Amino acid sequence: MFERPDTGSRALLVSLGSSERDYEESLAELRELASSACLEVAGIVGGGRNRIDPSTYAGSGKVAEIAALRSELDASVVIFNNELSPAQERNLERALECRVVDRTTLILDIFAQRARSHEGKLQVELAQLDHLATRLVRGWTHLERQKGGIGLRGPGETQLETDRRLLGKRVKVLKEKLQKVERQRATQRRSRARGAALSVSLVGYTNAGKSTLFNALTHAGTYAADQLFATLDTTSRRMFSPAGRNIVLSDTVGFIRDLPHELVAAFRATLTETAQADLLLHVVDFASSDRDRQIREVNRVLAEIGADAVPQILVCNKIDRVSIEPKVVRDDLGDLTSVSLSALTGAGVDLLRSTLDDFFDRAERDPASMPDEGGDMQLNGMPMAPATAVVDADTWTGGPGGARSG
Repeated sequence: MFERPDTGSRALLVSLGSSERDYEESLAELRELASSACLEVAGIVGGGRNRIDPSTYAGSGKVAEIAALRSELDASVVIFNNELSPAQERNLERALECRVVDRTTLILDIFAQRARSHEGKLQVELAQLDHLATRLVRGWTHLERQKGGIGLRGPGETQLETDRRLLGKRVKVLKEKLQKVERQRATQRRSRARGAALSVSLVGYTNAGKSTLFNALTHAGTYAADQLFATLDTTSRRMFSPAGRNIVLSDTVGFIRDLPHELVAAFRATLTETAQADLLLHVVDFASSDRDRQIREVNRVLAEIGADAVPQILVCNKIDRVSIEPKVVRDDLGDLTSVSLSALTGAGVDLLRSTLDDFFDRAERDPASMPDEGGDMQLNGMPMAPATAVVDADTWTGGPGGARSG
């Protein structure tokens, strides 16, 4: 009988890719994910992979290399920077004699560790169960035994069928609870609308500095750290613009490349707040050389949750790391392009506050600048870049310094 090994704290990372640039950036992100999951990275196995082995993903030669290094480093878990099928995970665990997880499972584990609110825990559990539903046939031979059970299962029902039935019941309960949460959120949105409060949501790639900016704007004192997915639970606080506008600012979960579909689906109730906002502040780590791809990834997820029609202001954060002065960037017509600031030092935060007034002043004078339902997103009368757009500092004639950081 094949029993799954326990997971320890020493991890061997396996990253097999085809693009050299994407490979380096993806591997660096995997290291951060492992660190965020409180794992010690014992070593890394890399290399190119032009053809996926249907049995083990990596192929027999690479699996033998991984097994030898795992034994030498005494790693207790092997993490693949690729999505593995249930059969591939099972075959790899047999060959490597240790626990094997893929990137999706690792992200789900981090979310499970970080969820604090009742709603967040429900959403993460639902995502985990949706992911587990495809992985019940893993190699535990007891799942194949037919066995009756008084009050639990009928004659001839296998353990696997029982597990599926119990899992399905739990998923149904979780979805009902989350529907109740969504009704509560809808009531809160109606209350804000009656109180004439404007809704602004912070969105962006994970670790772009959203929570630090949220604290700088609202003095909320919420948790912020230099790690991936430091904040999962949506937090909303009231703030007032320099002109005295009543604004409800929300800090949302960060996005990441290849964000598991199960998480997007489970967090849909929370992400609905983003789709219902009057304005999105898209926070970008301007010190990251990978910022263009991160912007595209965030816009892709926004489109998936129906928030791609909400007006955006690009907030170029962490300028203290690249020696750029804070400024509001406008085009030749005076229309707003972006705001550069440092949420950590506070430089440029007041410029962002004033920018919010500028945006809503224009929206009040020219309602056509705001998106119609299902219409194209516009900002100050200027069509915004589509979800596939690339923001490249080298081509910004009026951008903050026009300089890239390495």
